[in-house]
Amino acid sequence: MKLQHHHYGKASVRVMKVARKGEQHSIKELEISVMLRGGFEASYTKGDNSLVVPTDSMKNTVNVLAKEKLGAETEPFGLLVARHFLETYPQVEEVQVRLSERCWERITVQGRPHAHSFTEKSPAKPFAEVTCSRKETTIQSGVSDLLILKTTQSGFEGYDVRDKFTTLPETKDRIFATQLRASWLHAQPPSSYDQTNARILEAMLEVFAVTYSPSVQTTLFQMGEAALKAAPSISKITLAMPNKHCLLINLAPFGIENRNELFVPTDEPHGQIEGTITRD
Repeated sequence: MKLQHHHYGKASVRVMKVARKGEQHSIKELEISVMLRGGFEASYTKGDNSLVVPTDSMKNTVNVLAKEKLGAETEPFGLLVARHFLETYPQVEEVQVRLSERCWERITVQGRPHAHSFTEKSPAKPFAEVTCSRKETTIQSGVSDLLILKTTQSGFEGYDVRDKFTTLPETKDRIFATQLRASWLHAQPPSSYDQTNARILEAMLEVFAVTYSPSVQTTLFQMGEAALKAAPSISKITLAMPNKHCLLINLAPFGIENRNELFVPTDEPHGQIEGTITRD
């Protein structure tokens, strides 16, 4: 028998850092996982733990580095963590650090943002993934669980593949809802990750909002194109756009006509549309 692949690490390390500038506070909250690949085969096959970095030590390392180095941007901190493990332990060949952020915004009190009270901004989570080996480093940024919806300017028609199982009617006007997950690869470090990521997201959402969608597939590609145009420093983007259906409720048994007004939102089953767009 042969151990074909192995890596291990510490997952769901949660940290919240409060930066205080007088009475004005700000919050940075991350959930971090660190995975190591390298000379650890003996711990699987021979019960030899001599080269294993304890996962508890990995958690403690993340905590200390967060206290000393975590700032406003996620990606530089992920790179710092990855390089620490690669440079500290010669048996480590590759480090992968995943970081997901919970975003907070200030509560407005009497028309003014409060100095130290917050509410969760959105269930959507920005994330980053940093992979460092002794030969190369890659940094990806993205967003997950971003629920977006438009009530018109979307359709699905013109499909010729029909058989005895086809029941879906064609339409030129439907609700388009999806829970977007997108990740993009930085070919080179931007001057600001936060500003670059914001431009990418803004460009994609503008396409979603103002462009007629003949299918989720078309919109996915157009959003990916817009992202690449908005940020020359990224080389590719991968999007997943599950089609969250809003089904028209039949009110005819009650003598009521439903003119695209009343729907039942449903998550399952859903169409799962994914794609990666790169530069020519």
